[in-house]
This record gives sequence, structure tokens and C-alpha cells, in this order.
Amino acid sequence: MKAWRTALIALLCTGLALALGAAMRALPEFAVRLPVEVTANLDVSGVAHPVTAVLLNFRGYDTLLEVAVLLLALLGVFALSRHASGHAHPAAPAHPVLQTLARLLAPLMVLVAGYLLWIGAYAPGGAFQAGAVLAAAGVMLRLAGLLPAWAQPGRLLRGGLALGLLVFLAVAVAGLPQGELLHYPPVLASPLILLVEAGLTLSIGLTLAGLYLASAGWRQ
Repeated sequence: MKAWRTALIALLCTGLALALGAAMRALPEFAVRLPVEVTANLDVSGVAHPVTAVLLNFRGYDTLLEVAVLLLALLGVFALSRHASGHAHPAAPAHPVLQTLARLLAPLMVLVAGYLLWIGAYAPGGAFQAGAVLAAAGVMLRLAGLLPAWAQPGRLLRGGLALGLLVFLAVAVAGLPQGELLHYPPVLASPLILLVEAGLTLSIGLTLAGLYLASAGWRQ
């Protein structure tokens, strides 16, 4: 009986996949070629790399919401950590070789994050990549026993977590006098995007690291 049920489900899934594929092939050709449009407007985007132009300018609303979702996820982890605080597990002492290696690598990772932030305007990189490297440095320091687990964030840490979102919102609202939310004046587009990405790098790094550090004290 189970074999028949499995075969029926597989058959239905296959039919659904084929129907979706046929529907996609039957769609009319797009009237707007997005790569062409991005290339045509790249000069007024404030950056020279099309991916950064899309994420921070042409499609900035999505990026703004993504940062908010990351922050909400971390707030959920903090909420869970309150209930799990009675089941905390102290971190095992790390090997001295690991601690020495972490001390050597952490400054280099911060330097790499800064480079990724700066080069994002001209080549692959940007705030998310730079923030991920910063977060990896924080996790590495925690695993080496050089960084304590987070309990509840203090005022300074809360400010760092919210900095990127607040800067992004401030720049977005500043465009309202021109009649559009998240509008960059062509003359100021480049420095404004760099300002937003700098704030996002710090906040994304702290948020991604916090998803581990906030629960590192109570996970087995």
C-alpha cells in the first residue's frame, strides 16, 4: 500500500513539474530586458558594478527589508535565549594553538571585510559579503574561547545592530523631497551608497555573528 502511495505522489509531482515547465515555456517574451536597462542606467546609479547598483539603488526596497528580516531573526534568538538561560553550557577551553591562530586571523579578516566593502562599488563584494566575513571572525573568536557568548545586548551593541537599518531608512526618507522614497540624487549617489553599505557591514556582521553568539551559551 505504501509503495502505491509513494508511486502516486511521485507521479503527481512529476506531472506538476512538467505542467510548470510547459507554462514557463509558454510565457511571452519579456518586453523589458533587465540587464540592458541596468547597463543603460549604471552611470547614474552611483556605483560601477551592476549587482551593487541593483541591490542598493534600483532594487533598494528588497535589500532594506532583507536587513530588517535578519534583525528580526536575531531578536527571536534573544527571546529564545531568555527561556534557555537556565540550561547554559559553558564553552570548553580552546587549545592555545587555536587561540593564537584566531588572534592572528581576526585582524586579517577585518581587513578583508573592509576591502570587500570598498571594492563592492567596482567589483563583486559589498556589505553582505563584508558582513559575513566579520561574522565569521566573531564566531572564530568564540570557538577559540576569546569572545564570550551574548546574553542580552547592551546599549552599544544594540546601537551597532540597528545602525545599518537606521542609516538605510534615513537615506530612504531623505529622498522624499524629490518625490520618491529611496531616491539618490546623482551627485550624491556614490557617497550615500558607501555610507549605507558601511552601516550595513557593521550591522550584518553583528547580526550574523549574534545568531550564533546569542545561543552559544545554552546550546549543547
